[in-house]
Amino acid sequence: MEAARFEAYEYFNQKIRPLPKLKNGKINVNANGLDDNDIDAFRHAYVSGVFTQEYGETAANILGLMNEFDLAGTFSNSISPRSRNMDLWNNRVGRKYGKKTKGKKTLLKLIHQALKNGELIIDLKDTREFTGVKNPPKDLLKPIIAVSETETGRNETYYDILKRRFMSRDELLTSIRDGSYPGYSIKIIRGIDTPVSKRDKKRINNIG
Repeated sequence: MEAARFEAYEYFNQKIRPLPKLKNGKINVNANGLDDNDIDAFRHAYVSGVFTQEYGETAANILGLMNEFDLAGTFSNSISPRSRNMDLWNNRVGRKYGKKTKGKKTLLKLIHQALKNGELIIDLKDTREFTGVKNPPKDLLKPIIAVSETETGRNETYYDILKRRFMSRDELLTSIRDGSYPGYSIKIIRGIDTPVSKRDKKRINNIG
């Protein structure tokens, strides 16, 4: 989602205020002053919204959580509890608007309006607290989320959040059969072999 990151910066630079530039005129995405403020908030919300548009709300949530705990993550600088709270809050706002539209241009405008309305946290001193799920799935037996489906609603593409790789349904089925994913089993649904999560009480562990 590197493209979404740059789209957020480009929009912010054109519609909100100028951002630091390199000598070649391009936005300097590594410049100081892009973190823990309105720029950071806008970027997080937009990228999370794009995740939601492309992969669905559940997948976007889990991908966002994984990134917050990856210090080398492209989209996160969560090095303190307040910074992480800010990012998780803004990610959730982004998911809300990502569900409302399929177009990126409209999403950018919605996130901009959310910024104007004060929906985003843009300052670490903001006392609002994120109250949703704050940690990525801890069950290493269930690292799979569905990220795309067919027109009939059947899951088609999957993502392993630990190995950070995408798989087709057939690839996942093969891996389940050879014992690579003991947290999952295979059921025949409408005559087709389908990967399913072995039952537990954690909704976040279920395949999308």
